[in-house]
Amino acid sequence: MSNLFWLTEEQMERLRPFFPKSHGKPRVDDLRVLSGIIFINRNELRWCDAPREHGPPKTLYNRWKRWSDMGVFARMMEGLAPEGTEQKTIMIDVSRHAPLVQACLRKYLKAHRTASSLRNEKGGPGDQRGRLIGRTKGGLNTKLHAVTDAKGRPLKFFMTAGQVSDYTAAAALLGSLPAAEWMIADRGYDADWFREALEDKGIRPCIPGRKSRGRAVRYDKRRYRRRNRIEIMFGRLKDWRRIATRYDRCATTFKSAVALAATVMFWL
Repeated sequence: MSNLFWLTEEQMERLRPFFPKSHGKPRVDDLRVLSGIIFINRNELRWCDAPREHGPPKTLYNRWKRWSDMGVFARMMEGLAPEGTEQKTIMIDVSRHAPLVQACLRKYLKAHRTASSLRNEKGGPGDQRGRLIGRTKGGLNTKLHAVTDAKGRPLKFFMTAGQVSDYTAAAALLGSLPAAEWMIADRGYDADWFREALEDKGIRPCIPGRKSRGRAVRYDKRRYRRRNRIEIMFGRLKDWRRIATRYDRCATTFKSAVALAATVMFWL
């Protein structure tokens, strides 16, 4: 197949420090297997449809599942990200989905029926909380929250169910924010407690006020125009079909797909 994806040796050298050690029998060729995993994720193929050039489908799937559970793909992105970041300004936003039928879908990653059809062990039938899938007006969805550098390259990801407030993710990400001078966010993050928390960390908020505020909030409009870069980042992530539509039942596996896509597109 002429459109197969292959990592270069230079890219592999940058990734190898994050690979787990092989115990006992040596692993099947990392270059071939990891390239196959990327090809499957980018094109949303079934594992059984993996091109034979990348090896047996079972080998690809087992490596993907094992490394996802170990957090290998998340460590790749978070490890490579600090190498070239411009963190004077950082941005935060939630995933925006291209409008399909209802405008409410713009913030969500649509969960496919295969991701939400089985019984949840802890919550019983219909409870998707463990999978970070929530029911909204647009159906079953997942929200993907991101913190990026000044160029819109992702530094941190956080997932919540579709109905969870953006404030929940903002509070969870506060403790892991990198040192920066400015934080750019849209008016959805306009809350006094969030502004105060940023200022306590030495970060100046560039966030327009909500229309419901009695007094207008002053912010740097020129700096705020840069926020389109994080929107572009989400759009590029959704070029990977496995991310645009969530097919994975397991939240950990879906997070790994997001981290892998971000690593390949922004940090290699």
